[in-house]
Amino acid sequence: MQFAGFTLRNNLFVAPMAGVTDRPFRQLCKRMGAGLAVSEMVSANSLLYGSAKTRRRADHASEPGPVAVQIVGADPGMLAEAARHNVERGAQIIDINMGCPAKKVCNVMAGSALMQDEALAGRILDAVVRAVPTTPVTLKIRTGWSRSHKNALAIARIAEDRGIRAIAIHGRTRADQYTGCAEYDTIAEVKAHIGIPVIANGDIASPEKARFVLDRTGADGLMIGRAAQGRPWIFREIEHFLASGELLPAPLVSEIHQICRAHLDALYAFYGVETGVKIARKHIGWYTRGLAGSAAFRRSMNLLPGHDAQSAAVDDFFSRLAEAGDRLHYCEANETGTPREMAA
Repeated sequence: MQFAGFTLRNNLFVAPMAGVTDRPFRQLCKRMGAGLAVSEMVSANSLLYGSAKTRRRADHASEPGPVAVQIVGADPGMLAEAARHNVERGAQIIDINMGCPAKKVCNVMAGSALMQDEALAGRILDAVVRAVPTTPVTLKIRTGWSRSHKNALAIARIAEDRGIRAIAIHGRTRADQYTGCAEYDTIAEVKAHIGIPVIANGDIASPEKARFVLDRTGADGLMIGRAAQGRPWIFREIEHFLASGELLPAPLVSEIHQICRAHLDALYAFYGVETGVKIARKHIGWYTRGLAGSAAFRRSMNLLPGHDAQSAAVDDFFSRLAEAGDRLHYCEANETGTPREMAA
């Protein structure tokens, strides 16, 4: 796929998720089939540039390109400076966040709150594009501020006019947060009326749903977020299905073990073992979600203080699963309510 001047493996994107899409997760998803992974949002506040959190989010060492960094803020000048700052540190694509529904973000008129002020949104887009004229700038939005105020098309037209190269749209309003079901009619409307690529986002949790959303919206690509947590192989599953119409078999439990352990090692190396252990807990929870005995395992695992004990507990959990038999029921239901199966 051609996207913002780059040739990508496919049209599957990893959604930027705070506290999730760090460098280890982005690299993993790319290895598992994602065409592009967007970073966690980086604050435009220059006072935070020196913080450990912001430095880690701007760390792209050994990350395969193109490197896409999402910036968040409400001031055109600060966002322009943030774009320059991140390009100087390796960003090859700058993405602007106008989709985050979190209160702490919207309370300072950033994220999806910017969709309430189309004039300010336009000034921000113009300032960032002008600040990094040789770097493509993209945009992430929602369908609107509320169900009675859906203005994704108006924002998309402003974005195209200001030189934005692509736009990703989550099929919910800010007021919806993550409740209910994503709707795709608004995304289809935007795609029908603008010329830049449109990426559809929201509730894409299976290969079949991916095909449905592409057909329903006419979108140029798909952005996947929560469905990839603990399941990064969803990208290869969707890639294969879109190319062949066939479903890949569910992954071996032994493969999930291997992927999880490699991910943990990457987290320990990236954050240091003390912080890495804490960050790893949520990922282990996602990897083991739905597997037999996982609830009790997670409760005990969360009490373990060190990375050696954490790693050993993960090895023991998956080893016991492998001894249970050739076929294991993966109890987490997919969106149709049908449990999937995994081979040991």
